[in-house]
Amino acid sequence: MTEAPVAIAAGVQAGPEISVVVPCYNEVGNVGPLVAALERALAGRRWEVIFVDDNSPDGTTAAVRAIAQTDSRVRGLCRIGRRGLSSAVIEGVLSSSAQVVAVMDGDMQHDESRLGALVDAVQSGACDVAVGSRHVEGGDNSGLANAWRHALSDSGIKLAQMILPVRLGDPMSGFFALRQDTFARIAPHLSGTGFKILVDLLLSSPQPLRVQEIACGFRERLAGESKLDALVMLQFVALLADKLCRGWLPLRFVAFAVVGLIGIGTNLLVMQAVRALGADFSTAQGIGTVVAMIVNFQLDNNFTYRDRRLRGVRCVWGLLLFMLVCSVGALANVGVADMVYNQNREFNEASVAGALIAVVWNYAMSSTIVWRP
Repeated sequence: MTEAPVAIAAGVQAGPEISVVVPCYNEVGNVGPLVAALERALAGRRWEVIFVDDNSPDGTTAAVRAIAQTDSRVRGLCRIGRRGLSSAVIEGVLSSSAQVVAVMDGDMQHDESRLGALVDAVQSGACDVAVGSRHVEGGDNSGLANAWRHALSDSGIKLAQMILPVRLGDPMSGFFALRQDTFARIAPHLSGTGFKILVDLLLSSPQPLRVQEIACGFRERLAGESKLDALVMLQFVALLADKLCRGWLPLRFVAFAVVGLIGIGTNLLVMQAVRALGADFSTAQGIGTVVAMIVNFQLDNNFTYRDRRLRGVRCVWGLLLFMLVCSVGALANVGVADMVYNQNREFNEASVAGALIAVVWNYAMSSTIVWRP
């Protein structure tokens, strides 16, 4: 049943029909040019732009506020203690009351002149999601900085196409539009991790979404630095795995366990190297353990807990706390393994039980103490 339109009181201006959500980090040089570009692209329409900034140290939020003081179409959300493009998009879209929301990057690489076509495709009912695509006739991908970034993007596209429920030439696109109520309906099912919110949306929707691709170009960055790197792609692979597992296996725990395995390998390599230099077993084991903890901390800080990454002095204190947590985990490992072995005299079962207790302890304490949400 169609809801009756809400009457607008005399003298009260109607809200925007379109909200453009721009997740950003360190994009101070692009805020002004992007607002000016949106004003040209959306002339004659009621629109607003919502910059969702993860407390950028370069003053991005201050630049947004300065413009918002004289332009009511500009809004800013500054997030403190939270990081990540996907979660920023979710918060921005859910803060909108417009009928249609569009998502685009804050780096001026998306062709804002195509926004009208994206919005029109959604408003006409031709599709649920209109995607600005670089990989249909008329699209252009030349704005990617180098061959390495082209390779990362192409690999992500092929991976996503293997499991998406719809045909899509450019699933890695960060430029798309859909109805706000469609997004709100899917939002409780989103993982909210990583950088590829479009793939998350398509895989999380209870029913397959109708998708239409609109050709668009991808320009060179105007200012700032690209965030696309190998770790972003690893997060993307983790997102795909999470959706394939339907969320029953926490991907952060899997990443933590994989990092732990890398730490074991590091421990063994360092221990053998130190022993080859003439050190006794205890010394070699101690050095190997400390190096492994440092390697594990760096990997977890930059990958497993990338959205909660510690920096500066907090990183130093985090490392010390992480080493303390892991030391307690090691004691628990030995204690549980010894208890199980004394009960059934099965060496393998005892070792597995001890290792499981240690990894669960380390993960739980790391998530709640070292990398607090």
